[in-house]
Amino acid sequence: MPRLDPITLTVIQSGLQQVCDEMDTTFSRAAFSPIIAEADDRSDGIYSAEDGSLIAQGLGGLPVFVGTMQASTRTIIEFIRDGKCGPPDEGDIYVVNDPYLGGTHLMDVRFAMPYYRNGEIYCWLSNIGHWPDIGGAVPGGFSASATSVEQEGLRLPPVKLFKRGKMDEEIFSIITSNIRVAEQRIGDIRAQTAALEVGRERLTELLDRHGDETVKAAIDELRVRSADQMRACIAQIGTDTYHGEAFIDSDGVINKPLKIALSVMKTIDNRLIFDFAGSSPPCKGPMNCVLATTHSSVYLAMRHIFPDVPLSAGAFDPITIIDPAGTFLHAEYPRPVSGCAAEVSQRIAEAVFSALVKALPDRVTAAPAGSSGNFALGGSDPAMGRDYVMYHISGGGYGGYAGGDGLTNGCSTIGISKSPPVEITEQVFPVFFREYSLREASGGAGSQRGGFGINYEVELLRGNAVASFVMDHGRFGPQGARGGEDGMPGEILVVRDGVEHRPEHITKEQDIPLAPGDTVRVGTPGGGGFGPAYARDPQAVLRDVRMEYYTRAEASDLFGVVITADLRVDTRETQMLRDSQIAKLNTRVTISEPKPVSFNFAQPRGR
Repeated sequence: MPRLDPITLTVIQSGLQQVCDEMDTTFSRAAFSPIIAEADDRSDGIYSAEDGSLIAQGLGGLPVFVGTMQASTRTIIEFIRDGKCGPPDEGDIYVVNDPYLGGTHLMDVRFAMPYYRNGEIYCWLSNIGHWPDIGGAVPGGFSASATSVEQEGLRLPPVKLFKRGKMDEEIFSIITSNIRVAEQRIGDIRAQTAALEVGRERLTELLDRHGDETVKAAIDELRVRSADQMRACIAQIGTDTYHGEAFIDSDGVINKPLKIALSVMKTIDNRLIFDFAGSSPPCKGPMNCVLATTHSSVYLAMRHIFPDVPLSAGAFDPITIIDPAGTFLHAEYPRPVSGCAAEVSQRIAEAVFSALVKALPDRVTAAPAGSSGNFALGGSDPAMGRDYVMYHISGGGYGGYAGGDGLTNGCSTIGISKSPPVEITEQVFPVFFREYSLREASGGAGSQRGGFGINYEVELLRGNAVASFVMDHGRFGPQGARGGEDGMPGEILVVRDGVEHRPEHITKEQDIPLAPGDTVRVGTPGGGGFGPAYARDPQAVLRDVRMEYYTRAEASDLFGVVITADLRVDTRETQMLRDSQIAKLNTRVTISEPKPVSFNFAQPRGR
C-alpha cells in the first residue's frame, strides 16, 4: 500500500467529497418534485464494497441519512451474498425502501449502484430521495394513525430496477401501480439515476488521476484519522455518565406522550456508550423508530456537537449504541414507522443534547424546534385536470447557546432541507399562502434566547383535498438548558367553512377534508433558551422589543427588564424587578417533567 503525504491525502479527501457534492447538485437540479428540487430532501454518497461503510457523503445531503445509507447499502451487500436478490452486473441499480432493512420511512427511496474497476466492484454509489408519495392510506405517506406498515405504503426489498443500464419496465410498473401521481415519478427516478451516473464519471476521473491503490490507501487512512479525531473530541468530556430525556407528543393513536430516556457513558479510553434503557415500549401508532434511524440520530447529534470531524465511518467507530430492544426505538415488522425519520430522530438528538450540554456547556445548545413540520395535502385540481400530492416542510427556532441566540427559522435538526419557496408551491398546486411570517416571542427566554419559529397560513383555492399532519413538539416546547426556558410549542389550526378545528393529538391527524376557501394555519416551535433569562443583557432585550420580537410586557415578564414607553431601559426598575423575581425563583419547586403548554394563534400583541 503506498505511503501518502498530507497534501495528496487532502486532495483525495476533497476529491471524494466533490464527487458526492456533484451528485447532490445533479439530483436536485434534475428532480421533478419540489421537495427534492427545491427543498433538497435527498443525499448521495460513496460506500465500501466490503461492508457498505461510509466513505464520503455530500455536504448538501441530509445528516439523518449519514447512518441509514450505509446500513441499507450493507443490507444490499448481505442480500447478494445470501442469494436473496440477484447478483450485480455493471450498470445495475438496486432500489430499496424497506424501513427494517437499514431504512427510515417508506417515502425515502434508496438507489445503489455497484461501481466497477477492472471487472471488480471497487465501491458502491448510493443515494436517497424523498418521494412525495409511496401509496398507502394517506396521500404523502404520513399516516398519523397507521397501526401497521402496510397502511403506510409500498414496501420494497432490495431489487434491481435497472439491469445493465436498462430500466426493468415490470418492476417500474409495479411501483407506479401502487403510488399516486405516478407519471411524475419517472422524472425523480431519472434524476436519481443521473446523479449516480455523474458520480461514476467523477469517481473514474479521480481514480485515473491518482491511481486505484493510492485512493484506496487514502480511504483507509481517512477512516483511521476520522476515528482518532472523534476520540480527541470525546476527550473533552469528563469521564462520567450523563443523563438526558425527550418526549414525543403522542404516537398518533394513543394520546399520551412517549419518553426517550438516555444515559451517555464516557469511558477512560475516550469512547461514548449510549443506552436508551427506560424509554417507552413499542407504540401502536407510526412513531416507532427503526434501529438504523436510531443509530443515525445519535451520529447526527454528535455531528452537530463536533462538526469538524471528517465525515466517514471512522467518525462512528468510538461510538457504541446499546440495542434498545423492547422500546419504540427498535421497531420491528409490522410496526408503523412513518414518523421515525422526520420526528422521532429529532427527539433522539434532543435527548443527546440534553445529556451532553451538562458535559459541554460551551459547545452544546438548548433544544431546537426539532420538527420537520410534515404537512401533506392530496387532491384533484380541476383547473389543471390532474391529481396532486403536496408535501410541505417548515423550519423553526434553534436553541440558544453559550455564544449567542438561537437561529430563527432554521431547518430541522436532521437535515438541510428548507421549505420550498411559496411561489413555486403556488405555481404547482392549487393553494395560496395567506401568511408566512416570523412567530414572535416563540423563542425560549434565556441569557441567550431561543430562535423563533414561523407562522404560515395556506388556503385551498379549488377542488377538494385531504390534509394530513405528522409533526411534534406541540405538547411540550423545546427544552431550555442551563436555566433557560422552554421554547413555545407548535400548533395546528384548520378552518373549514368558518369552523375552527384543532387536532386531538395536537400535531398529528390525517384525512381532514378541505374545500375551496378552507385554510390550514401552522405555528412552528421556537428554540429553547440557554442560561437564566434574568441574566440577559437588558440592551439585548431592548433590541428585541424594538424589533417587535417581544412586547414590553413580555420583556418584563420573561426577562425582568422594564422598558419605557419611549423604548428605553429603566435601569432602576429593572434591577428592582430582577431582584424580586430572582428571590421568587429561589423558592420555586423544581418540576422534573415538562408541563403541557397551550396557546392560541393571532393574539393581540401590543408594544
